Amino acid sequence: MYKLLFVAGFLFALSASAQNRKTENVILVTLDGMRWQEVFGGADSSYMKQQAHLKDGNLREKYWRETAEARREALFPFFWTTIAKKGQLYGNRNTGSFVNVTNKQWFSYPGYNEILTGKADDERIHSNDKFYNPNTNVLEFIQSKPGFSKKVAAFTSWDVFPYIINDKRNQIKVSAGLVASGESSANDQLLDKLMRSVPNPLGDVRLDAFTFYYGFEYLKKQKPRVMFFAFDETDDFAHSGEYGAYLNSAHATDEFLAELWAYVQQDPAYKDKTSLIITTDHGRGSDTESWKHHGIKVVGADQIWIAIMGPDSQAVGEVKSGQIYQNQIAQTVAAMLGLNFKTDPGQGDKVATAIGH
Repeated sequence: MYKLLFVAGFLFALSASAQNRKTENVILVTLDGMRWQEVFGGADSSYMKQQAHLKDGNLREKYWRETAEARREALFPFFWTTIAKKGQLYGNRNTGSFVNVTNKQWFSYPGYNEILTGKADDERIHSNDKFYNPNTNVLEFIQSKPGFSKKVAAFTSWDVFPYIINDKRNQIKVSAGLVASGESSANDQLLDKLMRSVPNPLGDVRLDAFTFYYGFEYLKKQKPRVMFFAFDETDDFAHSGEYGAYLNSAHATDEFLAELWAYVQQDPAYKDKTSLIITTDHGRGSDTESWKHHGIKVVGADQIWIAIMGPDSQAVGEVKSGQIYQNQIAQTVAAMLGLNFKTDPGQGDKVATAIGH
């Protein structure tokens, strides 16, 4: 009898928790190779002279302030005026908050695989080559559930993402690289024309502004319930040693997120029922040379950060202590929607502090 009462009470608690959950949509965003050092400390003046081809003489005016708190807000105003007040920020190692990858590669494809599948796969995922990911990801898992069919989409700057997500297998809408929208709206056609004509220093990687506005148009028209934006410029400019462009790209992405969130909070399909998760695929080095690089030989390239905001996430601001991992993101995305993606003991659990008040 006692066991029956216990089980009944447990099921009632789960039901009540589900009823109290407000999140109906999730937006996942990544800034490729964005260091935690700038997210939490702002621009580093010792790197500012590293500008070879994409020079900006106003970096100090735009981003330099006397304190780390002021510098980070100048670089990421949306993060520090909105997420820090209404959400959660993890990964400031200077205060004792640690976020790490669990894969042993410390570069992009393995990082995105870990973000999306909740588990490192060092045996099979150990290059950035274009091969279809054999692992099931959280996007296709969600798309298979009632109410999510054709309601999951990804807009990415890097053209390897169709392979990482394996759109061939799951038919998820993935817009990647230099592929035009193919849509008939005036805004999409203008974006197509601009993408073909604007000089692009990144080669086959789509400029992030096009990735964002293509995705923003899709979100406004199609109302997906799960949206993945993957931006790439921060990594490309860092590899080139273009610190000014790296900062400017990070700041522009922050502006994209502010515009996106402002829209989300006024659209009835999303207002007060959308959660936002922002992170990166890997870290970088921590001196004037190694900041350009990542990979297993670069000390610190396994160090990342996570930002979370939504109606089911307590407003705790900058988290000052604790350890979480990249492999927890996939299950956190699913859990925000009341789903359990963890089917393998090797997958990370949800970030418990990210869900529930």
